[in-house]
Amino acid sequence: MRSRAAVVAIGALAVALAASPAQSEPLEIYPPPPGSDYYTSFDDTFTVRVRQPGGVWRDLYEYRVMVDLDHPQAASMVTFGTSGPVEVAIQKNNGAVREVAVRPASSGIAARLVGAIAYLTLDGPANLSVEFDDDRLHNLHVFANPLYPAAQPAKGRKLVAFGPGIHVPPQGQNTFRFESDTDVRLAGGAILKGQVDIDKTHGVRIIGPGILRGGKEGVTVLHSEGVEIDGPIIVNPGHYTLMCGQTRGLTVRNLRSFSAGGWTDGIDLMACSDVHIDGAFLRTSDDAVAIYADRWDYHGDARNYLVENSTLWADVAHPVNIGLHGSKDEPRTIENLVFRNIDILAHDEDDRDYQGALAITDGDNNLVRNVVFDDIRVDRIEEGMLFNFRVVFNQKYSLAPGRGIENVLLRNVRLRHGRANAPVIAGFADDRTVSGVQLLDVSGPEGAIATRDVEIGGYVEGVTSSPQ
Repeated sequence: MRSRAAVVAIGALAVALAASPAQSEPLEIYPPPPGSDYYTSFDDTFTVRVRQPGGVWRDLYEYRVMVDLDHPQAASMVTFGTSGPVEVAIQKNNGAVREVAVRPASSGIAARLVGAIAYLTLDGPANLSVEFDDDRLHNLHVFANPLYPAAQPAKGRKLVAFGPGIHVPPQGQNTFRFESDTDVRLAGGAILKGQVDIDKTHGVRIIGPGILRGGKEGVTVLHSEGVEIDGPIIVNPGHYTLMCGQTRGLTVRNLRSFSAGGWTDGIDLMACSDVHIDGAFLRTSDDAVAIYADRWDYHGDARNYLVENSTLWADVAHPVNIGLHGSKDEPRTIENLVFRNIDILAHDEDDRDYQGALAITDGDNNLVRNVVFDDIRVDRIEEGMLFNFRVVFNQKYSLAPGRGIENVLLRNVRLRHGRANAPVIAGFADDRTVSGVQLLDVSGPEGAIATRDVEIGGYVEGVTSSPQ
């Protein structure tokens, strides 16, 4: 393992104003963590440097992250800030290298391989997976963040800012908790050891590219309004990355996460409405994004979602799952959901009941309607299917069958690689049907996918397909 001479420590319990790069400096290198333990694990698979074009190379700290519940492995991650073009040099430290790929392919970034070093040029902020010789379990994740302005107190708002270093919850508390109308700033190089809870509050904003590690959940947002989360990286929580219950007005930007345990979903939303997710990168060992009505102590409908410009990577289960949980006694509605400009890097699920890169699994007296999947690029399906829209009574989870699925549009949806099972559309009963599914320019590796290529079960009507 390479030594790290310039380790910065600003006190495990210190809470300080977050340092910010000068506005004239377009590249920010975050301080490495003090010491090395589970929360700050260094990974020596790669040596990574970054520079402004033609400038001086600067070293990055390579974090270890665990991925893939089925075959738990240590992958790598680097993170830095930039407001413009940068060059990245990635040296693989062990073994010969034949080829390197950068995903998602939609980034348009190609690597130049010189020996065991891959050179990339980024135009600005990006979330990337760099894979040597098609090794997706020991890959490097490159997170080039936008530059966040200095933490400044705002009128009528509280400010809690965490500088570089390791931070633990205040004495006597098990989690980090913040009052309403609080700006929480996480500097690059800040590491919070513990879960962040936002409960029965409004107007909380968590901003900055710091790292959250060590909590059961990464962040919980419960019974709250007007919450914004922008920039953090959540590494290997014990359960969900972001658990949201009965919350209205949630904005999530630039959230990145990794998980490698049972039931380690990414963003799970229960009875939440008016949600915007933008620029996320979620690599999970269960569902990456799940949208439900009632579950546990959270009750109500789920309406008005926009999930866009994001990358989803489900090492296990669904990249997108909608509708399974609701109420046996109070029928709920899940409606007006838009997913657009999404890269799905993998879908791998051996249980047919849980397959579907895009899944609407309608149970518990939910009615799911008005769902749009627009410009979705699925890179690879190891085992599974492109989409799976069913009204179900799940023997393990359901309290009742779903009420139905209405008005679903798939437009410009493409699977690039994989031998996927045929997509499925199926209702449950005469009064629990699927209706109005449109396939508009949907394709797989072998060409267009039309209604004849879909396994259509009973209680289904109005399925149509056409090219763009």
